[in-house]
Amino acid sequence: MIYGVFILGLISAIAFRALIILQRLEPSWVRPLWYVGTMGYFFFFLYRYEVTRKRKKAIEEFQLIEKVSANACLTDDDRKIVLYLLSSLKVSLEDINYGIIFLLSLAAIVADLLLEAMR
Repeated sequence: MIYGVFILGLISAIAFRALIILQRLEPSWVRPLWYVGTMGYFFFFLYRYEVTRKRKKAIEEFQLIEKVSANACLTDDDRKIVLYLLSSLKVSLEDINYGIIFLLSLAAIVADLLLEAMR
């Protein structure tokens, strides 16, 4: 699931950055590509929202911040939740996604400036 959502986010990021090029080269593709990007981001961020909501709920439900702040002993259930939270952060591809979006954004800006200079 995590790789599918990552790929969906990547496709959406590429779609939005490609708009700047396609508006000059093939304007008829702008609207369909915009829908691909928008719908992709819709589901991508819906998934990310659910992951974040689940993490926050676990932290609150098990009062983990309070327990760690008070140096209280963690129960077996607390440890399971902490392991879940740490594991979900470790396997998350969020950092890679942010890096790719940064690079694609930079490439889109450069492409737009080059296309404008060639006009």
